[in-house]
Amino acid sequence: MEKIHTNGAPEAIGPYSQAVKIGGTVYTSGQIAINPAAGSIEADDIKGQTRQVMENLTAVLEAAGSSCDKALKTTCFLADINDFAEFNEIYGEYFTSKPARSCVAVKALPKGALVEVEVIAAV
Repeated sequence: MEKIHTNGAPEAIGPYSQAVKIGGTVYTSGQIAINPAAGSIEADDIKGQTRQVMENLTAVLEAAGSSCDKALKTTCFLADINDFAEFNEIYGEYFTSKPARSCVAVKALPKGALVEVEVIAAV
């Protein structure tokens, strides 16, 4: 098992890795909209936060030798299910291969985030 790390995504905010790779598969941890350069969430709307999450995931996947096009499954968490349509608009720009997906509303996310996404992808 190989631990994946990139400066293109925020540092883990707990005792976990940005991703792990085993065999031909990479498993990312959930990414929230922390801008890695600023170290904080800068966007206050779902579209801005979703775009930052996707940029973070893209960086992690690339560090693992993968990409959004190789995504097999995503799990998406929204703080407000009413943000579903706006979330999908940005999500669809990145995951054009249409991987399998689960999307659920949750009571709260770390750091007051509006969205979190994790990915399982081929390498």
